[in-house]
Amino acid sequence: MVRTMDEGPSDEPPQRSSASAAISLIDPDGLMAGADLAWVEQAAARAAEHLGLRGEVRVRLLDDRAMSEAHERSMGESGPTDVLTFDLDPGSGVLDVDLLVCVGEAGRRAGEFGHEVGREVLLYIVHGVLHCLGHDDHDDERALRMHEEEDRILRAIGVGAVYAPPARCNGESR
Repeated sequence: MVRTMDEGPSDEPPQRSSASAAISLIDPDGLMAGADLAWVEQAAARAAEHLGLRGEVRVRLLDDRAMSEAHERSMGESGPTDVLTFDLDPGSGVLDVDLLVCVGEAGRRAGEFGHEVGREVLLYIVHGVLHCLGHDDHDDERALRMHEEEDRILRAIGVGAVYAPPARCNGESR
């Protein structure tokens, strides 16, 4: 469900059925067009289904200022970042996740690499979920494996590689 009101995380417990994870995008400031929001949410749901995930993932879209504040508060680092992941029930096997995604950063990266902002936002959602599944990108080797997994998932759901599309695999760094 796409929510555009300034709603906090759901008070409802995560889904505990064998169904796919529920993905909800929250865009309180109208940073993305409705059609783009719907596309991202549908693609994220396909990714969750592809991975066989259960539970709930809430994605709040932020501008640079709000992301900078959240980044400082949660990580002690200044400036915006692409995505912040908050796994509220790690290790349970059922996702209960809040993601903060910076639309400003997504716009800059999408412009740099020549694709739509929605594709970059989707990449950030997949990236955040993979962190909850044990993937890490804090050294070069693990980052490479994580980004390969992101693109594998995005290809599997029909979106195509976003982190390293074929035209960019000629040594150009991201």
